[in-house]
Amino acid sequence: MTEDSVRPRVEQPTLDDVARLAGVSPATASRVLGKSTRAVRPELREKVLDAAARLSYTANPHARALARSASDIVGLLVHDIADPYFSSIAAGVTRVAEEQGALVVLGTTLRDPEREIEYAATLRAQRARAIVLVGSRTTDRRTTSRLAAELAAFRSAGGRVACVGQDGLDVPTVRPDNRAGADRLARALTGLGHRRFAVLCGPPDLVTARERLDGFRAGLAASGGTTCDVVEGAFTRDGGYASALELVRHGTEATCVFAVNDVMAVGAMAALRERAVGVPDDLSVAGFDDIATLRDTIPALTTVRLPLEEMGERAARLALAADPPEDGEPMRVPVSGEVILRESTRRLD
Repeated sequence: MTEDSVRPRVEQPTLDDVARLAGVSPATASRVLGKSTRAVRPELREKVLDAAARLSYTANPHARALARSASDIVGLLVHDIADPYFSSIAAGVTRVAEEQGALVVLGTTLRDPEREIEYAATLRAQRARAIVLVGSRTTDRRTTSRLAAELAAFRSAGGRVACVGQDGLDVPTVRPDNRAGADRLARALTGLGHRRFAVLCGPPDLVTARERLDGFRAGLAASGGTTCDVVEGAFTRDGGYASALELVRHGTEATCVFAVNDVMAVGAMAALRERAVGVPDDLSVAGFDDIATLRDTIPALTTVRLPLEEMGERAARLALAADPPEDGEPMRVPVSGEVILRESTRRLD
């Protein structure tokens, strides 16, 4: 056995290493070291060149060639395409992608964070042009960190990423203001005379569900209302159905039920109808999102309207922008919700 055969293998520094040491984004480091024609501020260029020299970084011509041959595939990762919330956002993403000559490939994660990470890794291996993630983050910080690392690797290879949901992935994000929307809904419902509420709050580890519950409680506290029942369940139509059955089985003093999304509210209304509980005569019901299928719901559902297709369009434009920002914090696009009062909530005398 020779000395060379036992000598530890030295890992070559990567573009991501250079970017981290320089305190810039991988895209900026790539523009400097790849001799891009795009302008980079002199102070940033100096930081990148200094970091590359300190790390003895040498560009990999094969990796550069692969980056240039990246496909025009846009990976769209959603939690559940059967949910009208996601299909509406997907329509917006697809419209913008088609305008730019890109092909959308859909991945449904079924709210499994591990599948989300696996899909992102697959899209990186396929050298996709961009990834758009749609859906709530979870409260599991370790899983979120792993996904963020996978997306950072994708960006280092030349890909672009945007998200519809919460912050935490260090990528441009279209962020619906769940707390403020639920707060305004609570105030509108107390304005109808309701004081006691039941909440079908979804799963406790889903950030969107927690934000909407917290916002609703804040709105009630400010307007004289209270929650007398909080029922956890799946963030689906069947979850709302099961949660409403549980509520009826145990009894409630609530005059109004808030389901933290519309599909749960639709399931809840079906359960109440089966148990001969009239909506809104016996119990008012409200949701959140204003999904397109509500136009066929009787009675029409009170909700918080989000511009879902527009959110998808904005995310796609962030992911496919021709000249992304060089550095600094990733762009945040806040989206406000509008309270829509309909026949499913009645005014109390």
